[in-house]
Amino acid sequence: MIFDLDNWQEIGAAMSKNKLRTALTAFGVFWGIFMLVIMLGSGAGLRNGVLQEFNGTATNSFFMWTQTTSKPYKGLQPNRHFDFTLDDAAALKQNLSELKIVAPMNQLGGYESPNNVVRGLKTAAFSVYGIHPDLAKIQQFNLINGRFINDLDIRDRRKVAVVGDKVLEKLFAVGENPIGQYIKVNGVNFMITGTLHGSGKGDQAREQAGSIYLPFTAFSQAFNMGKRVGWFSIMSAENVLASVAEEKAMALLKDRHKVAPDDARAIGHWNMEVEFKKLSGLFMGIEMLVWFVGIGTLMAGIIGVSNIMLIVVKERTREIGVRRAIGAPPSAIVSQLILESITLTAVAGYAGLVFGIGLLELVDRSLPPGGATMFVHPGVDLTVALKALGILIFSGALAGLIPAQRALEISPVEALRTE
Repeated sequence: MIFDLDNWQEIGAAMSKNKLRTALTAFGVFWGIFMLVIMLGSGAGLRNGVLQEFNGTATNSFFMWTQTTSKPYKGLQPNRHFDFTLDDAAALKQNLSELKIVAPMNQLGGYESPNNVVRGLKTAAFSVYGIHPDLAKIQQFNLINGRFINDLDIRDRRKVAVVGDKVLEKLFAVGENPIGQYIKVNGVNFMITGTLHGSGKGDQAREQAGSIYLPFTAFSQAFNMGKRVGWFSIMSAENVLASVAEEKAMALLKDRHKVAPDDARAIGHWNMEVEFKKLSGLFMGIEMLVWFVGIGTLMAGIIGVSNIMLIVVKERTREIGVRRAIGAPPSAIVSQLILESITLTAVAGYAGLVFGIGLLELVDRSLPPGGATMFVHPGVDLTVALKALGILIFSGALAGLIPAQRALEISPVEALRTE
């Protein structure tokens, strides 16, 4: 049936008999699959843009910092401020097997407070961090040259620095080798041992590119921080949920600093795992909604195909009667009508699929280099395209079933009497 040239010629003749009707019917299917592809691709672009903020950071990690207490506890008044210390880091490592990495961190001047950095006659403002080498196991750092901060730098309190490429642009000439050169941070000299390019995209990449990283111990000594810790970057152990590890770490720290167990304000925290799951669930819901709306739009086009095929059956009643009278089996009538329906929906749907993917590709190419902040690489993968095509072919077959059943109900004698 499929490879019978006469059948295909008959299908072509039937469709070309009323070109306007065929074109309008096909457009309904075209538009349905086109809109499905566009909505899926746009949803993917939005998802990529939002989730890119998680690139370069372990999803089983969380961050904790101190705030002011909100409740009295053990004779202490509310609105009390306290600081994390290196002793807290040791307590977390020793008492909680749920934690794999505990990396203390400090920032000079506090959150979002750039500091003047001098190199020769050049001065610029950058964020300056005191970190532990283990931070590189939680957060990705893309080194360009040299090396990252290591355990010997921590042990020996070495005054070394790893700087982002934006720092190089401001303080060094193009092509100048910064390794081994000195920069002055708040009057203290640090030797550059490595340079890095911001990993991932979005805010994290921009922050890394414009930051200077110092060994935690040298940072604390140079800027009189003592044992104070600004915040902890923590990774949970294997097969341990970050939310579970976070809850236990918070309980331990509250106990050490005499904070009420139910004080929700005293310790600020941000959990990558929780936020990632929230966003993943949100976009899964959006994708399901897109499929629901897209398939609904596609079904409207398929219903149009079914209605047109019913009209075709009515117009070809005499022809069907003649074929039945000369011995054509019912399966031949049914398969012919279903093949016509599938052909119309497949051709129109394939065109919608190609145009939709083509438009998404044009949009992707027109985006700024590196992608827009909240919209990155819109498109659909091969699996989604094959699913859409499968739905299309199945729908085309369904669209032809009712008209085919109507054709079988026609009596050959009555059909031959039809004018």
